[in-house]
Amino acid sequence: MRRLPPLAAVRAFEAAARHENFTLAAGELGLTQAAVSYQIRLLEDRLGVPLFVRSKRRVTLSEAGRRLAPVVSDAFDRIGEGFADLVDEDESVLVISTAQTFASNWLAGHLGAFQIARPELAVRLQTSNGLVDFARAEADVAIRMGAGNWPGLRAHFLFHHHFTPMCTPEFRDRHCLREPADVLAVPRLTPDDEWWPLWLKRAGVTAPEEALPGIRLDSQATEGQAAMAGHSLGMLTPMFWKAELASGRLVQPFGLIACEPRAHWLVYPEHKRGRAKIRAFRDWIIAALEAERAFAPPEVFVHQPEL
Repeated sequence: MRRLPPLAAVRAFEAAARHENFTLAAGELGLTQAAVSYQIRLLEDRLGVPLFVRSKRRVTLSEAGRRLAPVVSDAFDRIGEGFADLVDEDESVLVISTAQTFASNWLAGHLGAFQIARPELAVRLQTSNGLVDFARAEADVAIRMGAGNWPGLRAHFLFHHHFTPMCTPEFRDRHCLREPADVLAVPRLTPDDEWWPLWLKRAGVTAPEEALPGIRLDSQATEGQAAMAGHSLGMLTPMFWKAELASGRLVQPFGLIACEPRAHWLVYPEHKRGRAKIRAFRDWIIAALEAERAFAPPEVFVHQPEL
């Protein structure tokens, strides 16, 4: 166990030794001259030797003070460098936590533009369908889906979650999908997912109450891959599958897109709101999502708690 003098007294000595002036040391530390003098006296009493020679108009370092001053000053320099290196390293890495589908089907394909705009930042992407605990995890920001009211977090609305049935052209033609009610007669991926009754209600179709057989998958990313296999209809978000829609690997049999009150939010701890790297990512992702407005109904990008 280290037996060190009070840090406040050591700081007062270091500043006074550099200036050889209690008044200047007090100004640097935001203290009164009397407070600096008191702290140095405590240190001298603790050590049992005088650190300054006091005269009527000035103070000068004693022999003991001259021996101690460079050691203390060097120690403070090392501490300052250590904290500066830590801060510099933290500011040079941006850690983003988000769900698997958003990460793989949208964010990963757009991060290159952010990297070009901010080459000084190294970006690390962490994928998890659970909510990140900022108190325990190393994430700087996260993309969460919910109502946007997480205590202690600053939340920026991005877009409402939205979805529509999607499948291969061959599946659509083989099952003659022409009307929304037709989806009830074909194999559906994760048929008990809450998105199905929401979309059917929007389409004016009564959803069956009984549980349906079918493949249950735990993420939209895997559902999209399964839909492209051509055996089932998946409920997917068009903006996450633009490349597949453009190439014809997937199609939207119906033009109707439903959305729900829950939304995607950019979140980060309130106390980190001033970090330059967080402000840079916030501004970039909000601007990047503006380009997605053409691919969804207007209400998707307007915050509406009660849709």
